[in-house]
Amino acid sequence: MTTNETRAAGGTGLYGLPPQELIDLPAGARQVSPLLPGAERLEDLADTSLDAAIALVPPGTIERRHVLAHLLRALRPGGSLTALGPKDKGGNRIAAELEAFGCEAASDSRRHFRILETVRPAELSGIAAAIAAGAPRRDAALGLWTQAGIFAADRIDPGTRLLIDHLPPLAGRGADLGCGLGLLGRAALAQPKVTSLLSIDIDRRAVDAAERNLEDPRAAFLWADLRQEIPGLAPLDFVLSNPPFHDAGTEDRHLGQGFVRRAAALLRKGGSAVIVANRHLPYEAVLAESFARVALLAEGGGYKLFEARR
Repeated sequence: MTTNETRAAGGTGLYGLPPQELIDLPAGARQVSPLLPGAERLEDLADTSLDAAIALVPPGTIERRHVLAHLLRALRPGGSLTALGPKDKGGNRIAAELEAFGCEAASDSRRHFRILETVRPAELSGIAAAIAAGAPRRDAALGLWTQAGIFAADRIDPGTRLLIDHLPPLAGRGADLGCGLGLLGRAALAQPKVTSLLSIDIDRRAVDAAERNLEDPRAAFLWADLRQEIPGLAPLDFVLSNPPFHDAGTEDRHLGQGFVRRAAALLRKGGSAVIVANRHLPYEAVLAESFARVALLAEGGGYKLFEARR
């Protein structure tokens, strides 16, 4: 074990933010979720280095098995794992997945969550395969690097497609808010008058994938939560965004509206934001409040595309 691994050994690994009314979180737990900027990298945890681990499991099967396998790998034999999730979003599958890894788990059910507790055995099974299945990979159909858990990990989202197909001329310094795999960034950087593009996402896996997909000296990348103010970015000439409208699997219209306001705050006077939204989402009012001029560029596939000038 290296010096850095020795220093990092021990303690509790924490994946996500489990509801506090369901589980007591120990002080000093080491956050390893890629959705919480500043967290440690789950894959960088040394083997058998943790005394305990707690995980609010993700809903996707490949992603969930990947997370559980990494936490079991990082636990010392005899270390405890508590894994929980909503019953209808993967929680009911945790027991079978832990059993497949060679663990015996005790199950509890509270507030529509399934809560599993287990102890890491000396020998595990199937860990390497689960880790490999959820690791970064190059998708041959997309021609891009991707990873299970990233938004639209294996497809081009129809909103993104609408924006790419109707992308207006761009120039100067810009940003892609909620960059995902970097599809919008790739389209923007194809325009020669773009001098720089900053790709920002709350998902560290997306930022990593975008960095591999956008091999351009004009491209830069930032792992950050756009719901928080990020100093030093403004003023920009343009912003692109296909804003999220789900938080932890629940529709949150305020999330996308916050992206609209953030886009306006980042732009210089006269700068433009090109924003796509699901047709049913009420963005028109916040666009009108935040920008001097708003135009509907296109509609299709259940989406609407706006260009807004500050």
